[in-house]
Amino acid sequence: QVQLVESGGGLVQAGGSLRLSCAASGRTFSSYTMGWFRQAPGKEREFVAAITRDGGDTYYAVSVRGRFTISRDNAKNTVNLQMNRLKPEDTALYYCASSPFPSATIKGDFRSWGQGTQVTVSS
Repeated sequence: QVQLVESGGGLVQAGGSLRLSCAASGRTFSSYTMGWFRQAPGKEREFVAAITRDGGDTYYAVSVRGRFTISRDNAKNTVNLQMNRLKPEDTALYYCASSPFPSATIKGDFRSWGQGTQVTVSS
């Protein structure tokens, strides 16, 4: 198990940018696929992005591809989500999560979750 803490959320105007960070505890961070998910009020939690253990491969939801970038630093036990050209529909609570499975993108494959950080995009 890994403990995850997100930060970096906030209020931004449409077209703006935010950078989310997730700090992980534990000595085995590099053994996990890391992902970001989001949940808007009244909606299911949905996949946003994921990155493999060594950072060599990344995966994105169609809705964010080309605007968001996921990255990780295994030396610092962190994973980041750079969000550019934000839209009001990106408003949600964003969660960091870890998975023991390679190339995981399905919510059920992620075992540890942070508490979430709120992103609000105004029009």
